[in-house]
Amino acid sequence: MLTKSQGKKLLKLARKAIESYLYVKELKYAKEQKEFKEKQGVFVTIYKAGKLRGCIGFPYPTMPLAEAIVEAARAAAFSDRRFEPVEREEFSKIKIEISILTVPKEIFVKGLAMTKEIKIGEDGLIIQHSGFSGLLLPQVAKEMKWNASEFLQGTCTKARLPADYWLKPECHVFKFQAQIFKEKAKARAKKTIKKTKKKKPKKKKKIN
Repeated sequence: MLTKSQGKKLLKLARKAIESYLYVKELKYAKEQKEFKEKQGVFVTIYKAGKLRGCIGFPYPTMPLAEAIVEAARAAAFSDRRFEPVEREEFSKIKIEISILTVPKEIFVKGLAMTKEIKIGEDGLIIQHSGFSGLLLPQVAKEMKWNASEFLQGTCTKARLPADYWLKPECHVFKFQAQIFKEKAKARAKKTIKKTKKKKPKKKKKIN
């Protein structure tokens, strides 16, 4: 498990990776490469105004975490085919979320009993069959308010398979967990308005 401090470092690295690509700058991250050299799966999700702006990652631990963050961040920003590449004018408006994945494990229980093996809000899913593959992160089911069956159907759809294909014995279903770190929205500075007391007019002394 990573600490909150490490999560912040990785979020900063993801933002630096996007920024360096946008502004054609050299990305220096030797410190992060030293600290995050263990291989781990990762996804980077980008939001703008609360809406999805890009999401790409690596479900399996194929490269050191620091490098995986850089690659996934740039891919989410510039290579997600569902969206136009992020532009310079948008950079300050996007929010980044990273999901550090455990190694996916196959669910060998088949049929309707499979739903009992899935914990909503904790498990993410991967479905694979005959070259088709789809992945949904754990937070998706929670956001969509799906039950386990609906989550399986949604993952089948992501894999471009019929929604009920998870019931087929030949379909391979994997589950994984994720540690999630999000950028916080910047707090707006509150303007303090000093209340000025109205001065009471001085009473004129009566002259007899």
